Amino acid sequence: MTSRTVTLLDVARAAGVSKSTVSDALQGSGRVAEATRDRVRAVAEELGYRPNSAARRLRRASTGAVGLHLPATATRLDYYMNLAFGAVERAQEDGLDMVLLAPSGAAGGRIASRVDGLLVIDPEPGDSAVPGLLDAGVPVVTGERYLGPATGPSGAVVCDNAASLTALLDHVTERGARRPALLAPSGSSAWATALRATAGSWGRAHGVAVTLRTVPFAATPAEAEAATRALLAADPAVDAVICAPDGSAPGVLRAAAALGRKVGAISAGGTSSASEESGASSAREASRASGGSGRNGEGGQSQGGRSEGGGPGRPGGTDTAVGPVGAGLLVASCVDGTAARGAEPPVTAVDLRPTAYGRACAELLCDILADRAAPDTVRRHSWSLETRASTGSPG
Repeated sequence: MTSRTVTLLDVARAAGVSKSTVSDALQGSGRVAEATRDRVRAVAEELGYRPNSAARRLRRASTGAVGLHLPATATRLDYYMNLAFGAVERAQEDGLDMVLLAPSGAAGGRIASRVDGLLVIDPEPGDSAVPGLLDAGVPVVTGERYLGPATGPSGAVVCDNAASLTALLDHVTERGARRPALLAPSGSSAWATALRATAGSWGRAHGVAVTLRTVPFAATPAEAEAATRALLAADPAVDAVICAPDGSAPGVLRAAAALGRKVGAISAGGTSSASEESGASSAREASRASGGSGRNGEGGQSQGGRSEGGGPGRPGGTDTAVGPVGAGLLVASCVDGTAARGAEPPVTAVDLRPTAYGRACAELLCDILADRAAPDTVRRHSWSLETRASTGSPG
């Protein structure tokens, strides 16, 4: 079998079934018992069978490719690059090439003539390309739901973004924070919308007003630093900063250092009981030299404030010594990645498992194309909370 191409007939003979059964089993179609399907696939893998993609495309009158549309900011974010690699890998397992579409998009009809289906990741209602993609006449799977008015996608893979931010807010509160703040992403994607809404609902449920400062969807570390300096200058009592955009956490840490805030767990007295940055003394000098403020007014507008009804030892209370130079500050991120893991100290973050997420999106599209999944299928993607030294937790 190793000296020539393995055929469907070879697999059929080895598995003891008909050629048509092998075809149905490998394509996930027809009435084939699950045990038979598993056996055929195992035999095909053992023999090294590879489908004739050209012949299959001719039978299906297909292009043998699917399109991938990412947000315009995707090229500089680790999250989307890892997601794309996962999607490409999974599509190739079904013999499909992945075509990366230009951010500006193209007319839906022209796209439909070049691909069998589309993946549209984090679709923004304000993205002018998205309506045409959703109405291209081919199956479309979105990564996160589309909240705009256009035709709905054929399927979606979603994360529980409200639950992930809730986990972060619960975590920093358990570690001693009483005045958390969120650097929330701008825009109207499902992810951005869920984070902003959750900050408000969590605050109401816990009697804590989460300070909300809006930053660009793909804020750079410099933009995150400016927003954090402005935030802490305007409200020094903030003792935890959760940054949403991928890769922005180092900017929050730089702002904390410049203002002499120690990153780590907060003790009952409002001071850091975890890691102290080696450059804290020089940072305090830099803070005093700059008046302890920074680039006020940059990075969005504060939409939060003190919680009413707070008392001594309760969220919203003002009796603890929080805010001055040397006070503790917890830092966390809504998106894990190289920047969060490699920061000093390493930053607690939500691991959205982007490579697996890309695979899940491509798998759903492949399943819809092969009639293994019904249109309008919605699948859930899991995440995990990675606690590290920036909140006083071991890495």
